Amino acid sequence: MKKNRGRTGRKRRRKHLHTFVDGVNCSHKLEYIKLKKWLKDRGFEDSILRPAEFRETGRGLMATKTLQAGDLIISLPEKCLLTTGTVLRSCLGGYIKNWKPPVSPLMALCTFLIAEKHAGQKSPWKPYLDVLPKTYTCPGCWEHDVVTLLPEPLRKKAQEQRTTIHELYLSSKAFFSSLQPLFAEDTGTIFTYSALEWAWCTINTRTIYMKHPQREWFSLEPDVYALAPYLDLLNHSPNVQVKAAFNEQTRSYEIWANSQCKKYGEVFICYGPHDNQRLLLEYGFVAMDNPHSSVYVSSDTLLKYLPPLDKQRKAKLSILKDHDFLENLTFGWDGPSWRLLTALKLLSLGADELYSLPAGGGHCLGTSFQPETKSRAGK
Repeated sequence: MKKNRGRTGRKRRRKHLHTFVDGVNCSHKLEYIKLKKWLKDRGFEDSILRPAEFRETGRGLMATKTLQAGDLIISLPEKCLLTTGTVLRSCLGGYIKNWKPPVSPLMALCTFLIAEKHAGQKSPWKPYLDVLPKTYTCPGCWEHDVVTLLPEPLRKKAQEQRTTIHELYLSSKAFFSSLQPLFAEDTGTIFTYSALEWAWCTINTRTIYMKHPQREWFSLEPDVYALAPYLDLLNHSPNVQVKAAFNEQTRSYEIWANSQCKKYGEVFICYGPHDNQRLLLEYGFVAMDNPHSSVYVSSDTLLKYLPPLDKQRKAKLSILKDHDFLENLTFGWDGPSWRLLTALKLLSLGADELYSLPAGGGHCLGTSFQPETKSRAGK
């Protein structure tokens, strides 16, 4: 009897197939073969991760061995990263340096992506561009009729996102036109709104945080973006933690595990302690069983259940508006947020209590109004 043809062989094969139920290895696909070769030419070697399709998350990276806390997950050389430095070294560099007022780092990266995508086979970045999503699911990309179905706080944020992209497009038309000498075709047919929307979403959803020195040729907006080919296939889980940073000694962007990952399991990173509204807005997905999940309470909903005849209503709303306390009011797993509680406390004050507050209403029942800080983490 040939090896593996008997009962023992069948059991072994069933066990092997069961191992891959959650993920199907895709490293044999041509686009990934070309990407890995392209990365290898730039000094990247990897035997730990494989591109795969997973039932719950779609495309991601699979571990080829069990990973323990403290293990290096990936080390991507600086030569593989796409940054504003990459853009300045390209044919776009001279045009960006001469353009006034200076373009933003974000706009420079968007322009580079559009130009390289248009270049097709001639682009040295083609193996990476070929594995980028063709479309994105951020609410700013949705049809207007779909956006109107969203809850009010999320709908407002989605409309703001769309407006941001639209205003960026309008303000960049003259700059795009200045690039005409680089192209045989009319730049108006290359740098379209849909092309900018795709590039903007690519930057917004896939970049890692990497601070760069301020350059005189860019606007004063923070230059903190880097596209990281292959590394950006790692999906988000709110239940894992990793250590991620650029290593100045190895000149590589490194990610280290802080927890175990089983062999053939999906390797996750954490983009930050984001609720599902933030994940949907910034990345176009929501996380199942998200411990950071919250429900947003709009100011209209808040006021609907307060006494309509309150004579101090306008004064209270003015104080809350001045201190930015009419947005980001939430309920989480542990109850109402500090911001929501503070807003409710102030709205519940009687006339005597309200007018006994310090000038400007900066304190409410002994609680200081201090806006929450936001940071971009992970991607």
